[in-house]
Amino acid sequence: MSDTTHCPNCGQLNQCAQAQASTPVSTCWCFNLVISRERLSALPAEQINRSCLCPRCAQGLPEVTVG
Repeated sequence: MSDTTHCPNCGQLNQCAQAQASTPVSTCWCFNLVISRERLSALPAEQINRSCLCPRCAQGLPEVTVG
């Protein structure tokens, strides 16, 4: 089973309301965001429709490295 609380692209918390809720939610940060097909097609096949991108990756922003 995959970890649905982390972004499959960068591994950071994805802040997904659906992944953290035990019942369906009516709102999440991603509900009003258009994510490009290119970004979605770059995900591993086993993660598509199973794990949410984090806001940074969904918007195509560069990853932040610490240290």
